[in-house]
Amino acid sequence: MDTVPQKEHEWLQQWVGEWAYKCECTMEPGKPPEKFKGSESVRTLGGFWVLCDGRSKMPGGGMAAMLMTLGYDSRQQRFVGSWIGSMMGHLWVYDGSLDAQKNVLTLNTEGPCCASDGKLVKQRDAIEVKNAGQRLLNSYLLGEDGEWRLFMTTHYQRIK
Repeated sequence: MDTVPQKEHEWLQQWVGEWAYKCECTMEPGKPPEKFKGSESVRTLGGFWVLCDGRSKMPGGGMAAMLMTLGYDSRQQRFVGSWIGSMMGHLWVYDGSLDAQKNVLTLNTEGPCCASDGKLVKQRDAIEVKNAGQRLLNSYLLGEDGEWRLFMTTHYQRIK
């Protein structure tokens, strides 16, 4: 059991702070993308975890709240975490890895797809750290043809 954060835990700590984001999401094929803005407050939990607490206005109206947890399981040598949102009852469970250049964290998960009447689909989130003040999230869905399709892009800008 880890009692001291490892280098992978430390890598996540660069996310700690206050962020603003702009998101573009294609909810259904053939329809124009939805655009929305939000904010995210990221804090550490013991140096092992980051908790990303997000807020945004939903496409079409009301407010949404999201919470993502990320850490590193040194026994599995994998990044692990979860995502929950006020707009759905599904718990997204993450499993992922960092690329060799230590810039892109790729997280795999499975959950309901809004474009397919809630059918469970595989999803991949690639989070790229551009620099100390910018992150980029590209989210992909695995199609029935076995191809990954980009459906959401989110640009994060540090504000504190």
